[in-house]
Amino acid sequence: MQTFFQFLLDNPYILLFFTVGMAVWVGKFSVKGYGLGMVAAAVVVGAALATWASTYGVKLQLDNFAKSLFYYLFMYGVGLRVGPAFFNSLKKDGITFTVLAVVCAFLGLALVVLMAKLLALPPGAAGGILAGSQTMSAAIGTAEMAVEQGAYEIPAGATVESVSAMIALGYGVTYIWGTVGIILICKYLPRWWGIDARAAALQYEAEHGVKNVDDAGMTGYRASGLRAYRLDNPQVAGQSIHQFRQAHPEYRVVNVVRGEETLGADPGIVLQQGDMIALGGRLDSLTSNLGLIGTEVPDAKVLNIPLDQAEILVTEKEADGKVLKTFAKEDFAGHLQITRIERAGEPIPLGTETELKRFDVMYVAGLKGTIDMLADKLGKIARPSTTTDLLTLSAGMVLGLLIGKIEVPVGDFSVGLGNAGGLLLSGILVSSLVSRLRFFGSTPNAARNILEDLGLVTFIAIVGINAGATLLEQLTGAIAVKIFLAGFVASTIPPFVTWAIGLYVFKINPAVLMGGIAGSRSHSGPAREAAKETGTSVPWVGFPVGYAVSGVLYTVFGYFAMVLSQ
Repeated sequence: MQTFFQFLLDNPYILLFFTVGMAVWVGKFSVKGYGLGMVAAAVVVGAALATWASTYGVKLQLDNFAKSLFYYLFMYGVGLRVGPAFFNSLKKDGITFTVLAVVCAFLGLALVVLMAKLLALPPGAAGGILAGSQTMSAAIGTAEMAVEQGAYEIPAGATVESVSAMIALGYGVTYIWGTVGIILICKYLPRWWGIDARAAALQYEAEHGVKNVDDAGMTGYRASGLRAYRLDNPQVAGQSIHQFRQAHPEYRVVNVVRGEETLGADPGIVLQQGDMIALGGRLDSLTSNLGLIGTEVPDAKVLNIPLDQAEILVTEKEADGKVLKTFAKEDFAGHLQITRIERAGEPIPLGTETELKRFDVMYVAGLKGTIDMLADKLGKIARPSTTTDLLTLSAGMVLGLLIGKIEVPVGDFSVGLGNAGGLLLSGILVSSLVSRLRFFGSTPNAARNILEDLGLVTFIAIVGINAGATLLEQLTGAIAVKIFLAGFVASTIPPFVTWAIGLYVFKINPAVLMGGIAGSRSHSGPAREAAKETGTSVPWVGFPVGYAVSGVLYTVFGYFAMVLSQ
């Protein structure tokens, strides 16, 4: 094995990506749906490899430049993800879930610092416990940044390497309960309070029409719901498509062919005798009034309707707060299908009472002309694209690094965001600007996920490898138990307090509040479990705002956990 470890030491790139690959593989294993995931597995695999190598006299280490680079890419990616929702959280409707996220995050930080001092934990443990107990791996980076910038003074007898190793150890010991605990707490909180979460979700659905989205008129046409007719009825001839629709709202004219010319379905088109008309609607409507237009014909040309798909960003102020059913009488209603609506990157329940918010992203498919009409009413349109605007990416990174250099004198110290904080802020600013303009800065979700996933798992893997060489020197059973106890307290208490505030102070629907708790912990896993528990997607309503706010807070709090615990 010594030869193998020496080979890894001599080939750092192989060591790095071997560790990343093993972390992804180990992260796939789960027991009853619960597993480490690739990020937590990265620190475990990295530390295990380095510790194992140290028993053969081989000290595995990786370059700090690579560690910082991947972490900076991750931080910028996080900013891109949370940007629009972060600013939306400052609006009136987002204040409630913002308050819950702030309470949960600050309470978690306070408990970590308190337990670190009460239990006299080793230097660096607080930063790792904050990251692990709150399941915010990015906080490891800000914890280490506190050491690098000198904000955290290394105590006598400790070294930078030992502090870094303790950060990794604190994270690894507390992460499992941090993940499993919040999932179980979020899932069973309603039961412990004697509340039927499923009934609460059904009540919310009834009030907001979640199951009746088709009634809003924004539905898609299926093959069985589209038929072709030759216009023989003189009472219909001479009407415009708009007039026909006003008289027969249960139908939609989706295409007109006149002779050899395909006219489409513009509302102003005047129908004439002999036109071939593609008519859409519900099956019962199409079969209940067969003579309305004329003879049904198997005309392939009129039924050959090209469809389009697009993402519509809601930017118009007039659309903010409108519910879907208000669009039922618009000319585009019935000509397109809303496949989903995302808020802060997460899907929200669809229904006639679903309320739009600015910077929601609506995914639609249907006739191109009607999609354009909807976009004109709601905001801006973006066709699906896999290209990434690398110029904006580079400019955003440079901007973030420049912001990180700004320091404000405070007494004998100078305080600044640092590179990581600057990049997080830059990502938020860039994504918010792009969400409003949409003509530059394209960063598809897949590209952003690469920044986040590869950046974070690689950074964590390097942390684990660099910490592993000194881990055996510090790890004892007593320290591990103390760290676990501190993480258990910091992970378990905040969700209960946040739940009580949301339920009794803000009177939030319990099913929605389940998602709010998950968002306050910046963890999508509990929201998914809550959705399974209620049998609906209602918990996702409370998730996005808290997710954006707490994600930023927990990341920054890794720095403060170190500073306040010394």
